[in-house]
Amino acid sequence: MKVLLVGGGGREHALGWKIAQSPELSKLYLAPGSAGLNHLGEKLSFGDGDIKAIADFAAENAIDLVVVGPEAPLAAGLADLLKVKGVPCFGPSKAAAALESSKSFMKEVSSAAGAPTAAYGRFTEIASAKAFLREQTAPYVIKADGLAAGKGVVIAENIKDADDAIEEMLGGRFGEASEAIVIEEFMRGEEASFFAITDGENILPLIDAQDHKRAYDGDKGPNTGGMGAYSPAPVFTEKVRERTMKEIIEPVVAEMKKRGAPYVGVLYAGLMIEDEKPRLIEFNARFGDPECQILMRRLNSDVLPVLYKAATGALKGVTLDWSEEAAALVVLAADGYPGAYKKGSFIKGVDDANALPGVFVFHAGTKEQDGELVSNGGRVLNVTATGKDIREAVTRAYAGVDAIDWPGGFYRKDIGWRALERDDAEPAK
Repeated sequence: MKVLLVGGGGREHALGWKIAQSPELSKLYLAPGSAGLNHLGEKLSFGDGDIKAIADFAAENAIDLVVVGPEAPLAAGLADLLKVKGVPCFGPSKAAAALESSKSFMKEVSSAAGAPTAAYGRFTEIASAKAFLREQTAPYVIKADGLAAGKGVVIAENIKDADDAIEEMLGGRFGEASEAIVIEEFMRGEEASFFAITDGENILPLIDAQDHKRAYDGDKGPNTGGMGAYSPAPVFTEKVRERTMKEIIEPVVAEMKKRGAPYVGVLYAGLMIEDEKPRLIEFNARFGDPECQILMRRLNSDVLPVLYKAATGALKGVTLDWSEEAAALVVLAADGYPGAYKKGSFIKGVDDANALPGVFVFHAGTKEQDGELVSNGGRVLNVTATGKDIREAVTRAYAGVDAIDWPGGFYRKDIGWRALERDDAEPAK
């Protein structure tokens, strides 16, 4: 099977790493690839934003499956172009990807499906947004309606900060993504992520994970695309799993089919859980990053035929085998992230980290320069590890971090603290 993988971040490195293990793979193409991915397949001359070039190449080269990692090409309609050309795509249509690309659309669909979520309002004008805000109680949740690379959410503790966030977003902070904003009820509880693959009708539940979105230890600082993750998440009990499928995933997939926009691909639900009751925070129309990396570390099954069956409407009866081991991930990010940061600093020791028990490093924002590895993004490396439990996985991941020599980066030192706190233990450093 010839596969074209779209994207070049940590999530795509993990998907490519897993796809490359499949005996069904004959050739892997990469658009655009990365320093970590390039040895797994053939790097193409265009990137993930050139959806016409991707669709044309796929059709002209008889690609059997296009796997789309990031959300932007999906929101731009890549799956639709591929469908016209008769190329199977693992990823939703533009209409279905609006579950991520429009917060207000996600809320509308979720409400129609009866999925439990926060009360909200959508606004395009500062005055009406502030008026609505004054009917709410702190903390205040303000979100850019469109795609903002995981950074378009502000949780303000006071009215002044909330007003500032409204003015900045509607004033153009995120460009087109914040031409409209959503203000919603603050939900209390513990956050977790759950994933399911669907062909538009049949649903294959995956597993849960928990990530760390804030930049600094103690869940402080600005929101990021994710600074670490682990799986399984103790808060995600079997009861929570059953309720998530029955109350959120299944009715939303049915609602999308009813609307004539069947959802194909992976549906990622961000959840707030309190007293074993899940409520929907948001949907993402792709695998989470960095959650995908630890899911691929725990997946024993061949992922390629599963992705193909989802893309071709043949998911019924498919099952997956998961490792009983836990997995953890620590993100190494460039100094300054998620704000301004520099590129081009040298990184050493990745091979040393990969030689440690249970450790594997996925590249998120790297490139090769004169035979050396250098930073080329905000989140640069994902140090993953498996172990018999969360504690061992986290300890091994930090051992991998210690093996890497990169003065230009930083990382959180408390990844997994919620899980470790449950057994009255201190987080591994």
